[in-house]
Amino acid sequence: MCEYCGCQAIDAIAELTREHDEVVALISRVPAAHAAGDVTAMAAVARRIAAVLGPHTAVEEEGLFPPLAAGFSEHVAELTAQHRRIEGVLGEARDGDPADPQWPARLLDALHLLREHILAEQDGAFPAALATLDPTDWEAIEAVRARVGPGPQPSAL
Repeated sequence: MCEYCGCQAIDAIAELTREHDEVVALISRVPAAHAAGDVTAMAAVARRIAAVLGPHTAVEEEGLFPPLAAGFSEHVAELTAQHRRIEGVLGEARDGDPADPQWPARLLDALHLLREHILAEQDGAFPAALATLDPTDWEAIEAVRARVGPGPQPSAL
């Protein structure tokens, strides 16, 4: 992932990036499960991704995005809308294997969107935050993280 602008030197961005890396690693498990027709494995990965994205999304939407919205409102609105679309598909596996035979295809589409979304954040939102946020903004982001906690560590998945 991105390492060219120095934004990962900021603890809040480093943690968000770590979570992105974990999600990408989880996404890599889905194609084999899909090829095998293993909806149970796909659903398990969807739940693991959702567990990582829960606190991650809260930090972005409650901490990072509000100060970015002043200068990048359309971009922030699109990222937030993507969060909802991805959460919707992942949420279908919350209580077990989705019964809808179209869910595996929707999951693949959502995970493709999620990968693009991660790149947009790391190549756009995170460097923009580094360039535009002030110390008060970073403190607000850290306060959200303190409230929601970190996502599960890779060993917990």
